[in-house]
Amino acid sequence: MITPFVHRNLPRLLLQARESVMAHTRPGLREHGLSDQQWRVLRVLGEHGVVETGRVAREAFILGPSLTGVLSRMERDGLIRRARDTVDQRRTVVETTAKGRKSIERLSHSIEAHYAFMEESLGKQKLARLYTLLDAVIGLERPE
Repeated sequence: MITPFVHRNLPRLLLQARESVMAHTRPGLREHGLSDQQWRVLRVLGEHGVVETGRVAREAFILGPSLTGVLSRMERDGLIRRARDTVDQRRTVVETTAKGRKSIERLSHSIEAHYAFMEESLGKQKLARLYTLLDAVIGLERPE
C-alpha cells in the first residue's frame, strides 16, 4: 500500500529550486575552474574574511572530511591560504588570496546579475518574501 502524503515533497522542491538557480551559476564557475563547493567556500570567505575551518564547513554546508580535500585543492590552486589560529593553535583559519579575491570579484557580477533577473522576474516583494520564508523554515529546524 502506498502511503498517502498530504503535503508536497518540500526537500525535493528545495533541491529543484537550488538546481534551477545553480543552472545559471555553474557555467560561470566552470569558466573559472571552480566547483560548487569551492564557490561556497569563496562566498563564505568573501562575506567574512578570515574564517575558522569549522565555520566554513557549517556555512558552506560541506562535511569536514570533504572540506579538507576542497581546501587542499583550493590552496594548491592559489585561491586560499590556511594558517593556525593565532589565539587557539588547535584551530585552523582560512582566508582568500589575491587570486581568490579576484575570482570572487569576477563571479560576483554575473551572480548579482542573475539575482537581478530573479528580482525582475518574480518581483522585489516576492523575492523578499521568499527570503523571509526560507529564513523562517531554517529557523524551525535550528536548535536554540
